[in-house]
Amino acid sequence: MTSVIESDEHKALREAVSALGKRYGRDYILRTIAEGRPPTELWADAGKLGYLGVNLPEEYGGGGGGVAELSIVLEELGAAGSPLLMLVVSPAICGTVISRFGTEEQKRAWLPGLADGTRLMAFGITEPDAGSNSHRITTTARKDGADWLLTGRKVFISGVDIADAVLIVGRTEDARTGRLKPCLFIVPRDAEGFSRRQIDMELNAAEKQFELVLDDVRLPADALVGDEDAGLLQLFAGLNPERIMTAAFAIGMGRYALSRALEYARDRTVWKAPIGAHQAIAHPLAQAHIDLELARLMMQKAAHLYDAGDDIGAGEAANMAKYAAGEACVRAVDQAVHTLGGNGLTREFGLASLITAARVARIAPVSREMILNYVSHQSLGLPKSY
Repeated sequence: MTSVIESDEHKALREAVSALGKRYGRDYILRTIAEGRPPTELWADAGKLGYLGVNLPEEYGGGGGGVAELSIVLEELGAAGSPLLMLVVSPAICGTVISRFGTEEQKRAWLPGLADGTRLMAFGITEPDAGSNSHRITTTARKDGADWLLTGRKVFISGVDIADAVLIVGRTEDARTGRLKPCLFIVPRDAEGFSRRQIDMELNAAEKQFELVLDDVRLPADALVGDEDAGLLQLFAGLNPERIMTAAFAIGMGRYALSRALEYARDRTVWKAPIGAHQAIAHPLAQAHIDLELARLMMQKAAHLYDAGDDIGAGEAANMAKYAAGEACVRAVDQAVHTLGGNGLTREFGLASLITAARVARIAPVSREMILNYVSHQSLGLPKSY
């Protein structure tokens, strides 16, 4: 399922990552979920092979590529049934923000470890009362001498238990206007006043979700990433890769579900013919394949624009890619389960758990409705509705 618009290097990367993913496969991920632990072996192997840091600068141990390469890594691991959710967070959001806006000291401290997988960073933006409205974020940072004091709450933050630090989105007061503006802070996991509570999720995933409480967490001046006055620019520099990588996650999952359905439709024989010979089975699977391919094209466009430095163009394309991939994934998973009938709900075939997982791409990191709001307003020029 390689694309004619991809370079030979991209095709080679796709094949190599696919081979790694297949060595682990769905059974490995299901085993880690059952044992309540993260997929550390796959993460470590992907790091040693250089796949985790393909988007990070070479001078800090990365591959010197971009989100285009990192999205290939996540998509192919997902298509093999063994996606790494923290790829969306650690190298894509946090690694991108630090490599673009961090100080030399921050880059040296974090990027080599993020690239080889020996260090991991989570990302905290969502709040219980803010939802999709980042302008309502109430986590605030105030100056105390040379230090910062950070107070607030975050919710649905992935992988905090395995992360060395969390890149927290807070707000500081603009000295000139008095208005609050977003800023990004690196908060060590063991910082005093920083606590977490695991959220009980009905989601079959190796990575756990957390609610965070920051109670006057004292941070040194160098915990601030980038310029205090450019917070919004820095924030969206991380959010566009997040949308592109969520699309990759969804496309990979959809491809995995579709491959299981195709295998079953070729082999399962009823009334003397494989069920895949019947158009009622074949056509919906063909449609799912088309939808996934179209979503991938938009994801590739978004990654190309982002890596070329076109943040505005990438913002539109990344939102569209995330929307298209989420819809395609949900439909592919649903059709795969339906193709298998009762077997689609058994633990043996392992597709039923994807029904819940597929919804994630529709809900996070931004809902499909908010993307439609964005496209209506930004792309089509209609009056803002929110």
